[in-house]
Amino acid sequence: MSLVCSVIVSNIEIRPSRFGAPLAQKMVAEAQEELTQRYGSGDENPIESVQFDPPEGAFLIAWADGEPVGCGGWRTISHFDENSGLAEDVAEIKRMYVVPSARNSGVATALLRALEDSARASGMRRVVLETGLAQPEAIAFYTKMGYERIPNYGYYKDYPETVSFGRDL
Repeated sequence: MSLVCSVIVSNIEIRPSRFGAPLAQKMVAEAQEELTQRYGSGDENPIESVQFDPPEGAFLIAWADGEPVGCGGWRTISHFDENSGLAEDVAEIKRMYVVPSARNSGVATALLRALEDSARASGMRRVVLETGLAQPEAIAFYTKMGYERIPNYGYYKDYPETVSFGRDL
């Protein structure tokens, strides 16, 4: 079994994409449809395509055997630093999604690590993200990947089903 996963993982290629590109938007729509099935609506947190433009962000698509199998992006968010005031060294992961047929094959791990590497290369020192109680697989995945629960923040801060995570890079 681990040999099969090893082979699948070695076939994963992560490529940058514009958030507004047709393929990226198709994958984001698939992610939103899954959120709608789980929560009754998709992620309503406002996003502008330019937020994922380097160096303030990035959007990546994971490919396996020539097929797009996952996507995700990060954008810079401002926060208040007690020592320096307003700071912009925190990346927020958004639109992380793996197609159902590619789950449990290493795609999510490769994609998340690529997002973290990209954020780190752009000077980010921390990564945060939001997920929800209706996504227990995501909660387990982020915990396994070294993310820790943090106080809820941002758009979904006051939603009781929101679960926020963070990790220093």
